[in-house]
Amino acid sequence: MNSGQVDSNEVREKETERGKRGIVFTDNSPFATLKSVPISAVKMNDGFWKARMEVSAQAGIPSLYRLFKEKGIFDNFIRVYKKGYAPRRGPFFTDSDVYKWVEAASFALQSEDSSRLKDMLDEVIDLIIPAQDEDGYLNTYFVEEKARERFKNLKVYHELYCAGHLFQAAVAHHRATGEEKLLECAIRFADHLCKVFGPGKRDGFSGHPEIEMALVELYRETGKKRYLDLSGFFLDQVGFASLKEVIGHAVRAMYLACGGADYYAETGREDFWESLTRQWESMVKTKSYITGGIGSRHSGEAFGAPYELPNEGAYAETCAAIGSIYWNWRMLLITGNSQFADVMEKTLYNGFLAGVSLSGDRYFYVNPLLFSPQSLFSNQTPPPWNRGGYGNRMLVSGRREPWYDCTCCPTNSVRMLSSIPGYFFSLSKEGIWIHLYDNCSLDWHLEDGTKFSLIQRTKYPWQGKVDIEVYPEKEKDFSLFLRIPGWCKGMEALVNGERVSPKLANGYLKVNRVWKKGDRLTLNLKMKTEVMVSNRRISENRGKVALQRGPIVYCFEGVDNPGIPILEASLKIDKDKGSLVNLKESYYKDLLGGIVALKMDGAIPDPSELDSPLYRSFEEERSCRFKSVSLTAIPYYAWANRKLSDMTVWIPYAL
Repeated sequence: MNSGQVDSNEVREKETERGKRGIVFTDNSPFATLKSVPISAVKMNDGFWKARMEVSAQAGIPSLYRLFKEKGIFDNFIRVYKKGYAPRRGPFFTDSDVYKWVEAASFALQSEDSSRLKDMLDEVIDLIIPAQDEDGYLNTYFVEEKARERFKNLKVYHELYCAGHLFQAAVAHHRATGEEKLLECAIRFADHLCKVFGPGKRDGFSGHPEIEMALVELYRETGKKRYLDLSGFFLDQVGFASLKEVIGHAVRAMYLACGGADYYAETGREDFWESLTRQWESMVKTKSYITGGIGSRHSGEAFGAPYELPNEGAYAETCAAIGSIYWNWRMLLITGNSQFADVMEKTLYNGFLAGVSLSGDRYFYVNPLLFSPQSLFSNQTPPPWNRGGYGNRMLVSGRREPWYDCTCCPTNSVRMLSSIPGYFFSLSKEGIWIHLYDNCSLDWHLEDGTKFSLIQRTKYPWQGKVDIEVYPEKEKDFSLFLRIPGWCKGMEALVNGERVSPKLANGYLKVNRVWKKGDRLTLNLKMKTEVMVSNRRISENRGKVALQRGPIVYCFEGVDNPGIPILEASLKIDKDKGSLVNLKESYYKDLLGGIVALKMDGAIPDPSELDSPLYRSFEEERSCRFKSVSLTAIPYYAWANRKLSDMTVWIPYAL
């Protein structure tokens, strides 16, 4: 149990004002190009992300709080200091899910001062802290008779993983509230780890990375270099610098890369940067879905071989998509290069967002790019010779669930949504960087302390026009850096109605001038529906296309195409123009929370063709009869929010 309070001077080397640090604090990182902007400096106005943040704060976070109570997960902490209180519930790593919930609630508090949320957060933290041992150790699984097993099997038991999530939760809570009770708890545990692990002490590394980036962020919050050193020790133990591609369990690979990026930002180790670059290129060029989803194999929740990207068999765990966002954010802060923001945006709108229901309280663990209720991956009835069932534990039901015994994806999803404002802006010596677009405002300061406000007005992601108003406290010479998304094939920029010549640097439009109060910059990003193809090495996608409009990837769902066997349909493409035939892009305010849906000409086989032999000659296939139909596509993130039906992202085409 706790053995007294940590002296306040030990909490941090310099005072930190509440709400003044970003999600990943790089202001003092010598090898980071960009400095973070805190969530509290950004106000999301009515638009795409505000609606999703609100349902997460009002439904997602409270529902998980209730379910943790109902499932006895909070009791795991109480039983440590109230012997015989209740049996332990959940997997051995379930402490980490509580910590992620704490982090989500802390991020949400930085956007909105909610007494309801604060009360829940205080209650949960007060349940956690008394479970800490006198030496600082804290894990509700390794207590009583299991206490002798502590740190005996780091590769399997997620002790360091849980510790890392505690540290991140404590930092987020401290930045949100200024309170130190959970931060002091984290410091005691981190100091215990420093006594146990390191050169001349115990060797080892976590089988599930997380501790590495958490220790770096704890170092950033407290100034205690021993935490940075311990992170480097763990990274060296796992051989981070020798990694040549992303391999293995996708979430673990992403968290490890985050730790490597954080460590590089503080130390500048070139072998780490070389490893980060190799891993990123292997992921983006050979192992990512068009949605940004990663981790194609159900077996091991893992990356497959290069170009091994099945659609129906895609695992693409929601947590892995979130991990990719975390990693790309860190790479962006280090470099200021838009290629990382492009991957982050694609994953946010597609691979991640598909994992959360429109109601904000139901979640996907697995995110396939093709689904059928008759699929092997959704069939939950085992054959009579195998009553134990088959396949991975996360079968694809086509329905999001409010709870999984492994609760990583729901808790990860709410903390991602709560932190969204923190990814919109950054600072450098030259000025303000804008990475994402939505209705929002920023109240912050330049690096020299000059205060300013900035307002974005847009209908992004449905339209490409973004109006930005700037209000410096005094006339000031600085630059605005606006990301030109990789999907954009044309753009123009105007300042106070006058066109400015594009000056692109690393994918950002740099507009430098003496800014005055009320100056207006208009960015017009050409947005149209693109017909996308994949590398021919992705065997499942040969002869197929996918549709993307702006950052949004589309899919075809049976519910929007009644009477049409959507998995047997094909698109008609104008062979001269390479465009869809009779394409119509229309915004529907009352459909799926408000979306742009696409309608176009397509075809399905004549019903008589469906009774053809299992195999037949190509000559017979040439005479196959087709029926013309009109097809409708919706954003991939919105599928499975209505009745159960077939869905596909990639679809055959005919010229």
